[in-house]
Amino acid sequence: MEPIKGEQRDGQSEIRKLAILTGGGDCPGLNAVIRAAVKTACHRGIAVVGIQDGFRGAVEGDFRPLELKDVSGILPRGGTILGTTNRDNPFAYPTQVGEERQVQDRSAEVLDRFKAEGIDALIAIGGDGSLSIAWEFAKQGLKVVGVPKTIDNDLMCTDLTFGFQTAVATAQDALDRLHTTAESHHRIMILEVMGRYAGWIALYAGVAGGADVILIPEIPYQLESIAEAVQRRARLGKHFSIIVVAEGAKPLGGDMVVERTMSGRTDPIKLGGIGAKLAADLETVTDMETRVTVLGHLQRGGSPIAVDRVLSTRYGVAAVEAALAGDFGMMVALQGQDIVRVPMAEAVHKLKQVEPDDPVLNAARSMGIEFGD
Repeated sequence: MEPIKGEQRDGQSEIRKLAILTGGGDCPGLNAVIRAAVKTACHRGIAVVGIQDGFRGAVEGDFRPLELKDVSGILPRGGTILGTTNRDNPFAYPTQVGEERQVQDRSAEVLDRFKAEGIDALIAIGGDGSLSIAWEFAKQGLKVVGVPKTIDNDLMCTDLTFGFQTAVATAQDALDRLHTTAESHHRIMILEVMGRYAGWIALYAGVAGGADVILIPEIPYQLESIAEAVQRRARLGKHFSIIVVAEGAKPLGGDMVVERTMSGRTDPIKLGGIGAKLAADLETVTDMETRVTVLGHLQRGGSPIAVDRVLSTRYGVAAVEAALAGDFGMMVALQGQDIVRVPMAEAVHKLKQVEPDDPVLNAARSMGIEFGD
């Protein structure tokens, strides 16, 4: 589908008021995007409103003005000053009707609220779930620009999503710390990291943190291959091993480990527990003491590192510039060293996973890192 063009005058779209929302899981760099977008818009004389708690605020009309004073000092802060949620899809919105809880399509209310508030365009900052919702609104005529956000780095059409590099740095720091205790106690240390159905965090953190085994969803593992790698190290006098496992990793012919399902979420499946399963299996076949660390939401929290602050800032500026150019239905993306605009329809509904010929994966294999296949 072609991008949606806004009315323009002298090459500029007629934008007087922009709205910004952050949806899905929080990640480092959200506030940096908000700050850059607000400062860019204010510099152009455009008013900005923030929508609280993602698309919930869009349905409920929970808006707040965003001025320069509101974004002062937020560059290094983790999380999002606007709040976020991975629930509350306006096209299937939980609504209390009498004594009954129903799911209703309330997207028309969102469009009416935007019109009543004089909002000309929306900057939606999110991952696949949030940007899929934004794209549905774009198809209804809402002027939307997307910004790719997820620590999982699994969005199509962009080389990097902001938040990813900070999550990798957090995991790498954990691996550095696990190395010393693993070597001291002659143990297998397993670090379970996030990533959903993609192995980017595990791959990059494993390489950066010197892991001996990296297990990712894209490569189903065989326990025997992992055990042999651990025992081979022991025969060489290295009586410890470091394993990084992505939460979506699974054995060959087996399934992912699901912690629980949560209704109302964009993705109802909450993964977790593969580290504990792998530890129990490895202790059985190797007779080596094994310990598990689940990094969890530490990967989402805290201050963004420099590379994510810069990328987030570039994205925020580029999103406002796309709106001013009338390039709606588009997502700003990093391709090479350039920030470009890509059709939102091409970026959603399909996850970017680690390919067999990925250069980082190939470098890891060349060094003898085991992937369990």
